[in-house]
Amino acid sequence: MEIMLFHSALGLRPAVHAAADRLRGAGHSVRVPDLFGGQTAETMDEGLAIKEEIGADELLRRAVAAAAPHSENGLVYAGFSLGGSIAQNLALGDERARGLLLLHGTSDIAEGASVDDLPVQLHVADPDVFESHDWLTAWYLRMRRAGADVEIFRYPGAGHLFTDGASEDYSEDAAERTWRHALAFLDDLAADEAREG
Repeated sequence: MEIMLFHSALGLRPAVHAAADRLRGAGHSVRVPDLFGGQTAETMDEGLAIKEEIGADELLRRAVAAAAPHSENGLVYAGFSLGGSIAQNLALGDERARGLLLLHGTSDIAEGASVDDLPVQLHVADPDVFESHDWLTAWYLRMRRAGADVEIFRYPGAGHLFTDGASEDYSEDAAERTWRHALAFLDDLAADEAREG
């Protein structure tokens, strides 16, 4: 699959490249755009300050510019935390999107958003400081109403960025389970694409 993988508010750090390499090792083509223009952060607060400085509209513009040249044959949009939010916005606005893989983050869903059985997989800590149970329930219902085929995996006791090996949130067990499910999800998408092709 052709995957567009967006980094978290911590920026394009080695952990993102490691995730991309894992996906490439499974046979996928992966692009990891730098939406922060080289800036990285050590803490979520620092990262959110960079996000605010750049602005949500500019980040989305940069993401669209990165994805557009590669979207003709359909992309799988993926992202970590903030990057998941951005990936969701792009996938819901791209009628050729093949799938959406969300790691630690979701976004508001625009009124009237509509997709045709878009496969979506979300991996999130339970509880998560940024993704409350009430929010996730409402998000799931809105995504289903928009036409997405949604699967949610929750990881009790894990911290927010539990797949990031350099983060204090890292959980080896939760991360490995996440990647096992995510790679199976991508394999299914690739099989569907092959059948269609």
